[in-house]
Amino acid sequence: MMKRLLKLSAVAALATATLATAGTLDDVKKAGVLKCGVNTGLPGFSEADSKGTWRGLDVDYCRALAAVVLGDASKVKFVPLNAKERFTALQSGEIDVLSRNTTDTETRDTALGINFTGVMYYDGQGFMVPKSLGVKSAKELDGATVCIQAGTTTELNLADYFRANGMKFKAITFDTNDQVTKAFEAGRCDVLTTDASGLYATRTKLKDPAKYVVLPEIISKEPLAPAVRHGDDQWFDIAKWTRNALLTAEEKGLTMANVDDAKAKSTDPEVKRLLSVEGEMCKNVGLEKGCFYNAIKQVGNYGEIFERNVGVKTPLKIQRGLNALWTKGGLQYSPPFR
Repeated sequence: MMKRLLKLSAVAALATATLATAGTLDDVKKAGVLKCGVNTGLPGFSEADSKGTWRGLDVDYCRALAAVVLGDASKVKFVPLNAKERFTALQSGEIDVLSRNTTDTETRDTALGINFTGVMYYDGQGFMVPKSLGVKSAKELDGATVCIQAGTTTELNLADYFRANGMKFKAITFDTNDQVTKAFEAGRCDVLTTDASGLYATRTKLKDPAKYVVLPEIISKEPLAPAVRHGDDQWFDIAKWTRNALLTAEEKGLTMANVDDAKAKSTDPEVKRLLSVEGEMCKNVGLEKGCFYNAIKQVGNYGEIFERNVGVKTPLKIQRGLNALWTKGGLQYSPPFR
């Protein structure tokens, strides 16, 4: 009898939790704004400019999601969060979506009660050092002092890498990326470690970027993805298929400039479904016709987002690499719109 009561209590608790987290779409519509958790400041991914306008790849994903849900990419409230705050903010409902260079891991996807909506940027952890250190490989860092941001996957990766290679290190941790950058530039540590994209972004902030080098080793897999809460399947579907729409748009050659022409003239069945000329792709996720068209028209396809924020013509000068479409040798891939 006791076992049966405990089982029923567990089921009731799960049902209560599910009800508590359901209805995000209604909440966003009622508020008229999407609350998006972003980095406190990471060039190319999420950073406020001198006028207070947020820019970056993670930022543009949230704008695309707002365009899909609210029909207006500008209806986003950006909530800057450090690494330790981000998951609590999502779990508590302070934000509707987390789009903050966050690695999809088994523990986060299960034990933390969140769902990752699909990889926006394939990355890996690396190391940056001053050229004056005379180091050409991470395997020469035995005994180094390492600056690192607390509450990130980089801490465990760092410990695993040094242990596997029989090396020792001293870690100095900080709460924010800005604190890490300032400490590294001030010479408080020999090495700065984070995702390689973050290293390139951080280097642009240094007074003399040419004095620093990113070492060749990549020591981990860091699939960076937006996340939403467990328990709200409809919101998860919307967030997931927003990302997929951006990728499909690039694959089909749809851009901000030509999407209207394609909507009027395209004979491609998948393009017609994506742009709501045919089918019920938007209705399937509880939205009005044209939801994905709005994202493409107002924010652009995945390639446009990538290139204007982190691509080769930006200060970060990042090649597409793993983030190229699957048709061009990369890993970026969307399930079909059908």
